[in-house]
Amino acid sequence: MKILVIGELCVDRFVYGSIDRLCPEAPVPVINPIEVKENDGMAGNVVKNIESVYPNCDIIHWHQQNKLSKTRYVEKKSNQMVLRVDEGEGDSMESFGFISPQRNNTISESDVVIISDYNKNYLTNNDIVQISKISKFTIIDTKRKLTQEIVDNVDFVKVNQKEYLNNKEIADKNRDKFIITMGIDGVQYMSVTYPSPNPQETIDVSGAGDTFVASFTVKYLLTKDIVSSIDYANSVCANVVNKKGVSLPDKEFML
Repeated sequence: MKILVIGELCVDRFVYGSIDRLCPEAPVPVINPIEVKENDGMAGNVVKNIESVYPNCDIIHWHQQNKLSKTRYVEKKSNQMVLRVDEGEGDSMESFGFISPQRNNTISESDVVIISDYNKNYLTNNDIVQISKISKFTIIDTKRKLTQEIVDNVDFVKVNQKEYLNNKEIADKNRDKFIITMGIDGVQYMSVTYPSPNPQETIDVSGAGDTFVASFTVKYLLTKDIVSSIDYANSVCANVVNKKGVSLPDKEFML
């Protein structure tokens, strides 16, 4: 299986510490760092999740070269995040650019293209349309306001509830393409709700959307069955959100 992931890469950094007092200079908590954990974030987390659930595949990731990071400061005992600091975003973001003949071949030869679009100016609407026209099969997980041209050219659009509301009119007109994740309440597709097979208390939702699109895509490529793919992805997500930080699925979910 050949999988091409296109989208921004960042460093997800978690600074865990203890909080025992408020700052005397301002009404904010003082955190004493205990440990730091780092992993690939954004589309990089999609890649890591694919490798976890289906290691026997060929993955290519196209992303910007300038560095992005998300640093979360977390009280370790409660797992309560008190601050997130994002660095590297803005007008200096490198753009996706020209689709060269070599890029064209890579897109067309891939079994699926996953566009993991965090809408940080790496991809334009036109980039997404052109990639999707070349690709055999395209799934987009996006933060942007979608156009009808984008929706017409992709096979599935994965959004969460907030992203669905941002695209409600176009989503309701194209229900066969929109997969809406709803956290502990499961997933909605074609106005049918598929509950999580293992609903449980969520410890950390960081990266859960990446886990869903990765596990759903692999299962769908293997089965071409959307219901079983949703159920599988639901199960994998229930597993990762029960862990701290941006976590990967347990080995039992390997396909």
